[in-house]
Amino acid sequence: MSNAAVTAATSSRATAAGKSALARLGEAFVGRLVILIPYLWLVFFFLIPFVIVFKISLSQTAIAIPPYTPVLGLGDGLAGFFAQLNELSVDNYTWLTQDALYVNAYVTSVIVAAISTVLTLLVGYPIAYGMARAPAMLRPTLLMLVILPFWTSFLIRVYAWIGILKPEGLLNQLLLATGVISQPLIILNTYTAIFIGIVYSYLPFMVLPLYSALEKMDYSLIEAAKDLGCPPTTAFWKITFPLSLPGVIAGCLLVFIPAVGEFVIPDLLGGSQTLMIGKTLWNEFFANRDWPVSSAVAVILLLLLIVPIMLFQRAQARAQEQDK
Repeated sequence: MSNAAVTAATSSRATAAGKSALARLGEAFVGRLVILIPYLWLVFFFLIPFVIVFKISLSQTAIAIPPYTPVLGLGDGLAGFFAQLNELSVDNYTWLTQDALYVNAYVTSVIVAAISTVLTLLVGYPIAYGMARAPAMLRPTLLMLVILPFWTSFLIRVYAWIGILKPEGLLNQLLLATGVISQPLIILNTYTAIFIGIVYSYLPFMVLPLYSALEKMDYSLIEAAKDLGCPPTTAFWKITFPLSLPGVIAGCLLVFIPAVGEFVIPDLLGGSQTLMIGKTLWNEFFANRDWPVSSAVAVILLLLLIVPIMLFQRAQARAQEQDK
């Protein structure tokens, strides 16, 4: 082989090696970028707003715009920053623990959200199970029917329940016409109306993860249990329900977490007598214009919601370890 041919071959191999190295670098960059984008999203739309709210919660109310004393600003240099650092106060958090209104609002919100989550699970599990056992051609239609309420405004759907639940509404007219009741039921502006509104509004968030878990289940296990003489009820609790636990946990979190801080449903269906932390936060922020206290309320609410998320992540990690 001539020297020119050897040189050309060497050059082509070097060019190919260079291109492969560039390709690997490009793939590595794209892979890291895909991972980095969600973290950047969380930093800009969760962490930074949370830091701002937390900073406001350590300030004091003031008659100004904005209605609180500025804290941790860099306008006066480092000396001013450290001077403001000494002025930070946890009085707003102390106030929340001493005022029974906020304690009762937190407790009521957690109880209402927990009961609503259980009711949503009781309603959503049979729906998801029926969808998972339906013929394959029918499942997309059933799935579309579950998602269909999202095509309508959330606020309009809640207002529709006012027309259904009020004393002269559709529900009472139907019950009076059929002779089930002799006088209208008082459902609107009660906690019963809140439960109905939350279960109706958040039912798809329970059905979808349950359906995803139940659809992947191997139903030959149920047939094997029946062949061995296992009753259907026992087979459900020993096989079906344990295998659907990831969907149950995910659905319960998707319902419980937003239900704790729900404002629209308690305000429209529960009336002025209901006490939930979402309404209390709205009143402090817009009616009383007490931004520091309302920020402290929001920070504590966020910390309360982080606990079930951490428990869910720990349960998922344990399940993955058991699968391995």
